[in-house]
Amino acid sequence: MIRRLVLWLDDRLGAASFAKQALRKAFPDHWAFMLGEVALYSYVVLVLTGVFLTFFFTASGQDVVYQGTYAPLRGVRMSAAYASVLRLSFDVRAGLVMRQIHHWAADVFVAAIVAHAFRVFFTGAFRRPREINWLIGTSLLVLAMAAGFTGYSMPDDLLSGTGVRIAYSVLLSVPVVGTWAAWLFFGGEFPAPVTIGRFLALHIMLIQALILGALGLHLAIVWHQKHTWFRLPGRTEDTVSGSPLWPNYAMKSVGLALAVFAVLSLLGGLVQINPVWLYGPYDPTTVSSPAQPDWYVGWLEGLLRLFPDWEIHLFGHTIPEPFYPGVLIPVILLAAYALWPFIEQAVTRDREVHHFLDRARDAPGRSGWGAGGLSFMVLLTLAGSNDVLARFFGVPVESVTNMLRVVVLVVPLIVGWAVYAACRELRAHEAAVPPFHALRRDAAGGYIESDHLTKERAE
Repeated sequence: MIRRLVLWLDDRLGAASFAKQALRKAFPDHWAFMLGEVALYSYVVLVLTGVFLTFFFTASGQDVVYQGTYAPLRGVRMSAAYASVLRLSFDVRAGLVMRQIHHWAADVFVAAIVAHAFRVFFTGAFRRPREINWLIGTSLLVLAMAAGFTGYSMPDDLLSGTGVRIAYSVLLSVPVVGTWAAWLFFGGEFPAPVTIGRFLALHIMLIQALILGALGLHLAIVWHQKHTWFRLPGRTEDTVSGSPLWPNYAMKSVGLALAVFAVLSLLGGLVQINPVWLYGPYDPTTVSSPAQPDWYVGWLEGLLRLFPDWEIHLFGHTIPEPFYPGVLIPVILLAAYALWPFIEQAVTRDREVHHFLDRARDAPGRSGWGAGGLSFMVLLTLAGSNDVLARFFGVPVESVTNMLRVVVLVVPLIVGWAVYAACRELRAHEAAVPPFHALRRDAAGGYIESDHLTKERAE
């Protein structure tokens, strides 16, 4: 019966030849190529746990009086959304572990995308013909951050409510369209009763549809263009070395998926994250300390805390201070990141097709800029916790902020130059020493240059 069914489908669809070719497709074995799969499997966990949470979450800002299991908040007025999160955490079986798995999966999802982006950037895997996939990957990173922000803003606790208020102020500061955009996304003057419902629609419908579309397109292009691979003896630009899709790579991928599911489940069951019951319901008159967002938007928080109180008056209009660190600078940074393949192509005049990957030393300029940019983002994230640093070291917050303003501008330049110089030195040293595969053993057991390599250098 199965054989007849398969033959019937092949007769109608002609899928046998495609399936045969697909099952033989080679995938690189290097661990760095698994980072994208970690992101994919984390997203699967996000979808599964998110469906569970949606059954119990109430996306409403209506005031209610909490009468649930958690005694310290019993009798307190709060939004229906926050009350439903408390009920989900304490009264729904497996509710708390599902919440925590979902939150951990979101953090790992973004972390895997970032790590994958580092691999692609520092190895030059974005070069022609893969510029389009770089742009799609950048879009996925932005969408992942947007999904994370809308997701942890929905519980309407004191911490997330503070973040939503900041986002509302930043959007309101955009010239010309700021007021209209703020009313569109937040449903009125903050805090509006329909804001949580709009966040839910964005989180589970619009953003997820865009992520699924971008993921599908990204994987389709990778399948069509083949993988990049590292330069090794015997390999050429026209071949891909690795395991066939079936059964070798498929079994490895299944094993990785199970490992990701297991690790996220352990984190969700054993490591507490986002204990909203400790923060209390959102109160516009109160801001807790410490109050930091999830790590992947911490650099935006750092920009807001470090930027001076500057306002510009043009043609009778005032551009508020939050616009520069909250909108202008992030747009410039993201645009430079997204357009890097085209910037590098214009600077180096390299328009050739590349399937081999670079090492960091092979492109000192790119490595220097990447290391400097990475240190810049890390320092901005650190600046988003300036109040925590001030309390830890016992110094005024203003002193920490002023110091970080200098450090954020100086340290990335030093790091970038140091990495650039180190890569150039490594490349020069390597050019002066013959590669390992061009050496042969002498009678004493040491290595000497091969005659072929010596002849080439003499010429």
